[in-house]
Amino acid sequence: MTGQVVDAHVRLGTGRETALGTATLMSTMDELGIDRALVAPDERCTAYANDEGNARTAAAASGSDGRLLPYAVASPWRGADALASLERARADGAVALAVDPVLQGFDLLDGLVDPLLRFASAHGWPVYVRTGTPPSALPLPLASLARRWPDIAFLMGRSGATDFWIDAAPALRYARNLYADTCYAPWDTVLAEFARDPEIGTGRVFFSTDAPYTVPAAELRRVLDWPIGDGPRAAVLGGTVLGLLRAAPP
Repeated sequence: MTGQVVDAHVRLGTGRETALGTATLMSTMDELGIDRALVAPDERCTAYANDEGNARTAAAASGSDGRLLPYAVASPWRGADALASLERARADGAVALAVDPVLQGFDLLDGLVDPLLRFASAHGWPVYVRTGTPPSALPLPLASLARRWPDIAFLMGRSGATDFWIDAAPALRYARNLYADTCYAPWDTVLAEFARDPEIGTGRVFFSTDAPYTVPAAELRRVLDWPIGDGPRAAVLGGTVLGLLRAAPP
């Protein structure tokens, strides 16, 4: 592998069926040769205990020698308090926003999340949005949202996996500022469609393990097995996401 390998999305903490601690994450990264990871809070903290989750990811990042980069989360239902949470998270080192329409209970297109997106836009943050769960977290509505906010890079978490993979490529064609996640996606079907489409290509695909919901070694292996050149593979494995993060003002 050439270039930095960046896992673009993991969740730290304890979920309903899974858990991931900082020590386990760092050990897995060492084992697999993953240089950096963007870390989001667990399900509970994404849904409502936002400040607790943001503080936990910030603490994990502060002790990682730069290897962990925090997402900030805030339920859009909290209004001005949500923006205050994002500001605190930014002060503590957050570099991107993560939203989950299902856990947080909103529709991507109903306007509720717009103040959070305005904050992300003002600070040059990429925005990770988990997709794949109907009716509120799907690729095509996310593409419509992305077109409303053309200056934000949207990371399409899970690329609609699994029932809505069929919508991932049309969504990417519709919104040029939308990027596709590799996790769960077989390279010989979903990823291959992205690569051969001249309106998408490998330059709009990013690697994540989505740990602890997956087997990280298998997620990395699918990208390593994908028959693309070394340059495109390096971009998928980290170059593209690092470029989006560097585009954010200091």
